[in-house]
Amino acid sequence: MFTDTFLEVLKYEGPVSITSWGKEEPHVTCTWNSYLVLKEDDIILIPAAGMRSTEEDVAFNNQLILTLAARDVEGFNGYQGTGFRIKGSASFLTKGAYFEEMKEEYPFIRSVLQVKVSDLKQLL
Repeated sequence: MFTDTFLEVLKYEGPVSITSWGKEEPHVTCTWNSYLVLKEDDIILIPAAGMRSTEEDVAFNNQLILTLAARDVEGFNGYQGTGFRIKGSASFLTKGAYFEEMKEEYPFIRSVLQVKVSDLKQLL
């Protein structure tokens, strides 16, 4: 599922927006490309120090949309820069192998946002 262009984008630092929606209006938080850890063919792990509003939303509705981009990766038709929209289901991990692995790499976390990707679309 993770395309070569997507993997190239992750080599560049840039913001990742994480949009969740629960009982009320949508909520957006951010992280960095360098914090995304890919597992298997459809799992993204993200260290979570805060993200409490996102966690509350996920408890009600586990669907998320992430967006990320890199100006230095060529997009469609020779465009300068490209970006992706990722849709998936989310859960917050506080134990288990993925949590322990991420806690070792990012000791500041309280949990791990796990996203099971259902759709990965290049936008530019």
